[in-house]
Amino acid sequence: MTSRVEATLDACRDEGRAALIGYLPVGFPSLDESIEAAIALVENGADIVELGLPYSDPVMDGLVIQEATQTALANGFRLKDAFSAVRAITERVSAPILVMTYWNPVVQYGVERFAADLAAAGGAGLITPDLIPDEAAEWIAASDKHDLDRVFLAAPSSTPQRLATAVERSRGFVYAVSTMGITGERADVDAAAHGLVERLREAGAQHVGVGIGISTSDQVREVQSYAEGAIVGSVLVKALSDGGVPAVAALASRLSGQRANVEPGLA
Repeated sequence: MTSRVEATLDACRDEGRAALIGYLPVGFPSLDESIEAAIALVENGADIVELGLPYSDPVMDGLVIQEATQTALANGFRLKDAFSAVRAITERVSAPILVMTYWNPVVQYGVERFAADLAAAGGAGLITPDLIPDEAAEWIAASDKHDLDRVFLAAPSSTPQRLATAVERSRGFVYAVSTMGITGERADVDAAAHGLVERLREAGAQHVGVGIGISTSDQVREVQSYAEGAIVGSVLVKALSDGGVPAVAALASRLSGQRANVEPGLA
């Protein structure tokens, strides 16, 4: 199969740059606004969208994302809303939409059913932060059946064997966690990120995205000097919380180096 995410990363590399991967939680501040925000991301330079599923125990997420996902849940978000959102986004933009989800909601929904519904909605695949490749046989089978990408995480503390397994079983890219800890803005992207990407290269990785702590255009450019993708999350969520869709559009344009594509008078 041809991975839509890998094709996008390769196209960006052919242009002499890495991809901007933007994260937003579905359902925040409302389902409709989260859809419009994701579309604004793409229209203002994001190459791939990471759409987060609200979850009651988001162990990897910092306060900004935790508060946003809790708001979505309090407002009545249901898992089926994620498929509606993916469908609505992919009907209007062509960028791949990856869903970031903790594993328990997928298990509760049914792994095969989740994969089928995500594929039917036009989704590109899953990022699964708490599912290790060694325990992912059911998801690997379902993603193969429905031509979905699967993005596993690698951390600076990962053993060489764990890195090799993540590279072997990921499709789309390997998610290199730039620093130990939870998501959120940081003044500097941890130096361990560069070393981790080098270790992933040694393990055979062709496509690596770096995330956690990236919040400025300078940090995006720094990551783009050695990886295929720079993943930006918390700062985009904060922009959406503070200024709505126009603020997301303006920030995405700055991060990508484009001019914001917003309605006159909205910026």
